[in-house]
Order: sequence, then C-alpha cells, then structure tokens
Amino acid sequence: VPGRRALPEPCTPRRPQVLAVHSVRYVGLGRMDKTCELKHKMLDSPLGKLEIAGCEQGLHGIRLRGEKSPRADGVEAPAPPEALSGPEGMTEPLVQCAAWLDAYFHEPRAIGELPLPALHHPVFQQDSFTRQVLWKLLKVVKFGETVSYQQLAALAGNPKAARAVGGAMRSNPVPILIPCHRVVCSSGALGNYSGGVAVKEWLLAHEGGQAGKPTWGGSSGPARAWLGAAGDATSPQHAGRS
Repeated sequence: VPGRRALPEPCTPRRPQVLAVHSVRYVGLGRMDKTCELKHKMLDSPLGKLEIAGCEQGLHGIRLRGEKSPRADGVEAPAPPEALSGPEGMTEPLVQCAAWLDAYFHEPRAIGELPLPALHHPVFQQDSFTRQVLWKLLKVVKFGETVSYQQLAALAGNPKAARAVGGAMRSNPVPILIPCHRVVCSSGALGNYSGGVAVKEWLLAHEGGQAGKPTWGGSSGPARAWLGAAGDATSPQHAGRS
C-alpha cells in the first residue's frame, strides 16, 4: 500500500536452550555482594526428573521433581540421564554432578573414583551448625550405611541437638549427593524426607542391595568408628527422637 511501511519478515523461531540461566545475588555477613549466574539441567533417573543447578564456582542445588513413583524394592532398571549439552553450555560443577548421579544410579562402585562437585550454595558459605552437620554427613556416612539423628548430632559435636539435625536435613540443598536419606530414627523407623518417604525407602533399598547390607538399622563402618571415638554409644537408650 503506497505510503505505508512494509511489515518486517517474520522471525524464524530459535530452538530453546537446554539450560536455563538466571542470576542470583547473595549477601554474606562481612562480605561483598556476589552475583551467581545459575544454570539448570534436567536429568532422567529412576526417581523421575532431577533438576540440578549451579554456577561456575559450584553446585547450588539438586531437586527431585517428584514426577515418578519409585518401586520400594529398588530393583527398577534405571533410565540413563539425558545427554548433556556441549561444554560451552555447562559449568564444570554441573558436569561433575551429572556424572556422579549417573554413577550413583548405574554403577555405585565407581562413585569413589569420581570428583565431587564444589558446593556453592549459601548454606556452605556460612559458619553454622547446619553446614557442620551436612559436611559431617557427607564425609562420614558412606554408601549403604545409616546413622540416627542423635548419632549425627554427636558427630557434629552436640549430642543434644537431634532436632537441629532434623532441621539441617530439611535445609539440605543437594539431596542424594549429601545423603540425608541415610539419617533415620534411632527406633529403626525411616523418619521424614523432603522427597517423600517412598523416595527415601527406594534410596536405602538401592544402596542396601548394592552394598549387600540391611537397608537401615544403625550406623556402621566409618560412622561407627567416629561415634566410638566420640564416646557415643549406639544402643537404643542413648538415641534420641528424630
């Protein structure tokens, strides 16, 4: 039409990126503000979709999406994780986390040969009881082992802080990697879990089957050695509630 500007050609839709990116600013006491550019990746697992998030400096979170009900016997054939995007789209901590989760579900014996991703969630940047409990759980309670809430409190230096340990488990930003599912009630009951009791039961059955051990029922291995050194008995009369 004379005198009217021609409309631009329609744009060809761009393919969506595999990773979502957003920035988060964290303010630490006595520290300068720091902005982390988080990238996200969805992985398939026997538990359904897992979402991992992290920046260049470390892993920030593992989230169980809860889209699939696991079998309680833990024998379901695990699906391989989705293929990762190219190196230009992934941070090293995300690559390491995806590899670690793949080994956890497919070849647990290989876990010890893989590097753990650096952790950069704010809970790991502050000196707190929660951080101490999470680190102790990661370092001491190994694959196929369990520990009670009070025993973990004793490992963290405060045997009377069983309730605080429960709070630390709820605050764990990287479940499975930091194995809060291995923390059970001193009575032998499973206790709560942020991903649901069925998921906790599946994880314990998965580990117990691989390690050839009971799925739960008290500490063992390095955890028992640490408790012995701390003078904390593992008998029921010394255990607290979850």
